[in-house]
Amino acid sequence: MLNSIRHTRLSDLRVGALLALVVTLLALAGCAELEQLAPTDAPSGNLDGETATVTRVIDGDTIDVRLNGQTERVRYIGINSPERDEVCYNEATAANATLVQGQRVTLVRDVSNTDTYGRLLRYVYVGDVFVNAELVAGGYAESRAYPPDTSQQRYLDSLERAAKAAGRGCYPTGVFN
Repeated sequence: MLNSIRHTRLSDLRVGALLALVVTLLALAGCAELEQLAPTDAPSGNLDGETATVTRVIDGDTIDVRLNGQTERVRYIGINSPERDEVCYNEATAANATLVQGQRVTLVRDVSNTDTYGRLLRYVYVGDVFVNAELVAGGYAESRAYPPDTSQQRYLDSLERAAKAAGRGCYPTGVFN
C-alpha cells in the first residue's frame, strides 16, 4: 500500500512538472510572437520626425498641433476610432486626450503627407509612447489599413486582436463590428 501511495504521488509530481513545463513553453512561445510583432522604431527607421505641441484633441484619432508657428490638423495613421455619432466616441476621445493633450509630440510620416481633407497623416509619439498603438491596445481604436501608409499595420493588427480578445475599451460595445 505504501509503495502504491508513493508511486501515485510520484506520478502526480511528474504530471505536475510536465504541465508546468508545457505552460512555460507556451508562455515563451507567446512572448516570442509578441517580440516579433514589436513595433519598428518608426516608418523612417527612427523617431526623426517633426516636433509639435498638441493644442486640441478632436476625437480618438485626430488632433490639432502647433507646428512651425501654424496650426495643423493631424490624422493618426493606421487606426480608426468611433465617430461623434457612435457609441464610445467620448471614451475614445478622452483616452486620446489623456495621452496627448498639451504634450510635445513627434509626428512621423509614412508614405503620404496628407489625406484628401488636407490633414497631416502621421504616427504620433509622446516620448517613447507610440500613441496610435496605445489607443488600439486599449481598445479605443481599431486597426485600419489606409494604403500606402501601412508600415506599422502588422503590429497594430496584433494589438487589435489582443484588445478584442480581452474585451478592452470600446470592444464590449460592438462599435468596431
